[in-house]
Amino acid sequence: MDTKLTLKLDYSIIEQAKTYARKQNTSLSKLIESYLGLLVEPKDNNEVTPLVKSLSGVLSLPEDFEPKKGYKKHILDKYAR
Repeated sequence: MDTKLTLKLDYSIIEQAKTYARKQNTSLSKLIESYLGLLVEPKDNNEVTPLVKSLSGVLSLPEDFEPKKGYKKHILDKYAR
């Protein structure tokens, strides 16, 4: 159920927000609703971002790969010249 909310904000902020909303093909109300929704929803610390999802499967590592040893080798190769 939608409910009306009255806010008192700086005029220039409102105009900038309207312009941004227009560029995003949404209304200022939906934009504010989405933002407030992000603030009040419980955060999932295990959420995978779209960037990370797009990188998934890019590398193939051997079964016995040990990340700490791999990182140490990378640092030694990089700086031990």
